[in-house]
Amino acid sequence: MKSQKQKTKTYENFPLWMVVMSNLLPLLIYIMGAYILYRLWVGFFVLYVTYCFWVETRVLRKSCINCYYYGKICCFGKGKLCSLFFKKGNSKDFCKRRISWFDILPDFLVSIFPLIAGIILLIMDFNWVILLLMIIIIILSSGGNAFIRGNFACKYCKQREIGCPAEKLFNKNVKKR
Repeated sequence: MKSQKQKTKTYENFPLWMVVMSNLLPLLIYIMGAYILYRLWVGFFVLYVTYCFWVETRVLRKSCINCYYYGKICCFGKGKLCSLFFKKGNSKDFCKRRISWFDILPDFLVSIFPLIAGIILLIMDFNWVILLLMIIIIILSSGGNAFIRGNFACKYCKQREIGCPAEKLFNKNVKKR
């Protein structure tokens, strides 16, 4: 257990630069994914953009309404955004929720769909731009996501200290609360 001096500071409201950095990552993935799917077929582009919107809305409805940061600026700015569209839930429900890999599958599919489309495009007619975008999506969705969450989002999150089911899923060293 860390002493009070060693304890990492948490934010009541995250700094704007962290919110911008944290949102730049998924935004880049969405834009590159949409471009790849557009190159395959405009219908896939429309479905993908709709899917990305659904994934983001799903997080607001299922998690953000119960989060400590509801109405505040979390690292992703979703607490403030959520309060504009959804009624506040019960913060105790946030900690009670159990998250499995199945629950986060929709988030992974945001990157997987464009990669599948990219493979199809590369087989049909090899294109260096598509290959480069696929590599960037892989880097951003794996290492980039880990960097943002590890260095910005989770590190300074008050909800993490209170109890976070995602931390329990990703960090097996966390004691069950």
